Formats: sequence, structure tokens, C-alpha cells
Amino acid sequence: MIKGSTLGRRTFLRGIGTAAIGLPFLDAMAPALFASTAPEAPVRMAFFYLPNGMIMDAWNPSYEGKFGELPRTLKPLEPYKDDFIQLGNLTHNTGRALLDGAGDHGRCSGSYLTGVQVKKSVVEIKASVSFDQLVANQIGSKTRFASLELGMDDARQAGDCDSGYSCAYTNNLAWRGETQPLPPTLDPRVVFERLFGAGQPMTPAERARQAKNRRSILDFVTEDTHKLESSLGPSDRRKLDEYLSSIRDVESRIQRTESDNRQIDPHMDKPYGIPMDFAEHFKMMSDMITIAFQADLTRIVTFMVTREGSLRAYRELGISDGHHPLTHHRNQAELIEKVRKINEYHTRQFAGFIEKMKSTKEGDRSLLDNSMIVYGAGLQDGNLHLHEDLPTLMFGRGGNNFKTGRRIVARRETPMCNLFLTMMDRMGVHMEHFGDSNGHLTGLDLG
Repeated sequence: MIKGSTLGRRTFLRGIGTAAIGLPFLDAMAPALFASTAPEAPVRMAFFYLPNGMIMDAWNPSYEGKFGELPRTLKPLEPYKDDFIQLGNLTHNTGRALLDGAGDHGRCSGSYLTGVQVKKSVVEIKASVSFDQLVANQIGSKTRFASLELGMDDARQAGDCDSGYSCAYTNNLAWRGETQPLPPTLDPRVVFERLFGAGQPMTPAERARQAKNRRSILDFVTEDTHKLESSLGPSDRRKLDEYLSSIRDVESRIQRTESDNRQIDPHMDKPYGIPMDFAEHFKMMSDMITIAFQADLTRIVTFMVTREGSLRAYRELGISDGHHPLTHHRNQAELIEKVRKINEYHTRQFAGFIEKMKSTKEGDRSLLDNSMIVYGAGLQDGNLHLHEDLPTLMFGRGGNNFKTGRRIVARRETPMCNLFLTMMDRMGVHMEHFGDSNGHLTGLDLG
């Protein structure tokens, strides 16, 4: 029996101060009696960008069609091989030199979501509105945040980061306009406060008061939470408890990181919330992506895992060399093996995110089923700086629209922008042309 009215999909738990906690999809939002008229769960999309290319012999299987044994870099994804498509032969021609000389790293990331040849300049930057922002402009008003831009590496916007290409190209994926990149947020604390506060980070004074009282953001919505729980059935109460536990877990990990960082350097002003450990930083950020999708706070995310040309060393793997220099391996077996280890390490972290998305239920599907998550790189081979056959995986079924569990190899030189046009359609944004597209990407559908 249904009691009362349907719970609104955009209901928030509100309380003292600026706390505002969005809710996951609950049965109370679409009671069985009205299932035929209840709206479908929305489709989301995210881009996880990896820098410096891949060692392709450990990325591409030797076959097409249904997945069999996965190659080494994809091995961590074995439990989820029915949930993604590997796409071969997608190309960004605009990442190539095209008479502009050196600077493949600046070009490949600058063109990745814009589909244009960016202007070679340190001062006078020029790209184009990125595909994610075209979608955000159309559907962003349906959610609290039109889009989220996240990262884990150097986000400076000025200077020369690659052979005369501005750092604005190497350090951003999303572009609001030709000269307006959207820099990624690196600090998990800032992301957390934006998602669950007033949309802006707390002031130092507000943060200090909360820390002094040892209060969780969930403590500020306790009364609203109890009222809601009393009106929910057992299944919804369990979903709500799991969801709020996820928020509290992320918050606790951020607090531990801040405490650890202060002990390392008590004079550090900021950023206290950025973990020293790559895996922990990745998990915090990706967990918040899951929560943001689950609560429909946004439907569009770009995540620059590390910036193009990244010099990050992976000492946790016993690798003290910078990632980018290693990819210029000159076919030396020892250096190639180190890059393979880094590629596999990245995939292992990403697999944890996919597990969380797959285990989060949304109606009769999973959150992953209702998503399109692209995981890939803007370069194929970091040694040769190749821009064809870009490493590209797409997870999720886009709302039960794509046939997953297989490798699809398109015709050589198929524009990456063809994939973007197809994804736009699934997001409800229809365009005839984007970037250097020459049509939609065929062969993805269930039919």
C-alpha cells in the first residue's frame, strides 16, 4: 500500500547551516502503483582521461567480438568484462602536428573533447566548446551542477607545458568557450563541500568550527533524516543508510588525510585534503563521482586522472622515474615494463570505481547500466606520439541501449568525434556534426 504522495526525485535533506544532501533513487520516488508513468532513471556520462599513451601490446586483444581472455592492462577489469566495450581505430586527427611541429601532448589533451586543432600559443589560447559542455548547456539545468571537472595532478593554467603549447591545453579537458577552459578541482575536501554544502567550499572559519566540534556534515541533517526514514519502507531505509554511510566514509577519509598532512607539515596552509597516496586520492574522487551520480547532482563528469605529460613517479610500484620520461622508452624492455606496470595500476584503481557503480542499484538496473563511462587516453603510443587507434573503453549500457562485453574495431581513421555524437544522442542532445565527425559510430546498439 502506498502512503502519502510520491517523494520528489530532487528532494534534499536540509538542516542547520548550509548542509544540503541529495538523495539516491528510492522506491518512494516511483511507487509501484504509478510505475507505468514514473520517469526512467537518467543517463550519465563521465570521462576518465589517462596521459602519455599506453603500451598497446598489453591493451589490445588479438581478436574482435565477444571478450575472451583480456590482455594484461585490462586484467583488473576481468570481473566486469560483460559491462564494457573496447573500441578500436578511433582517431583524433586534430591531435596530429598538421604543420604545427612538436607538442603532441598539448594537442592531444586540448583536442580530446573539443575535436579541434588548438592554437599553438603560450599566451593566446584557443580551442572550442567541448562536447561535454555542449551537453551540459542543454541538460545541466536538470541537476544541481551542470557538470563536474575533477583531477589529481598539476592544474596550473599559465606557462609553456609542451613545446609552445600553453598549460591550459595539457591540464584541462572541459572547455566552456574557445578561450575558457574549466580547470579541474584536485582537492577532495573542496569537492565534498561543493556537493554537500551550499555549492561552495566552507570558509576557513566555518571549517575550523566544524572540526573543533568534531561534527560530520550528516550531523546537520539528522532531524530531516529521521523524518524521512519514518516515512520509508524497509528497502528504502536500507538504501538510504548505505548511501549516507558512503558519504560519511568519504568524509572520514578526507578528515584523516587532513590530519595526516598536518602532522607531516604543520605549517602547510593548503591543500590539506589532497592525499599523498595516488590510490587513496583516486578512490576519494571516484567515490564522490558515484555519490554525485546516485543523487542526480550532476550527469556529466570529466576526470583528468593525471595531466598530459605528467612527471608523476609511482614509488608505490617501485618506480622512481617520471611517467612521461618513461614513455619515451626507445624500445628498451626495462622501461616498457615500467610503463606497463603504471598502465595496469591505473586500471586497477578504475576497476574499484566500476565495482561500486555496478553494485549500486537504481530501480531494476545498476547505476553503471544507466551510464556511459569512457576510460582512455588521448595518445596511443607515448614513444611515437601516435593519434590513431586511441585506447578507448566505454562502460555501461547508456540506459540499456548498448551491447557490451565485446571488442569493436571501426574502420581505420574513424573520428573519435563519431563516438561523441552517438553519446550526445543518448544524453538527449542531437547534433548533425561535432568537431571532425563524419557520422555516428555504428555497431554499439543492442539491435
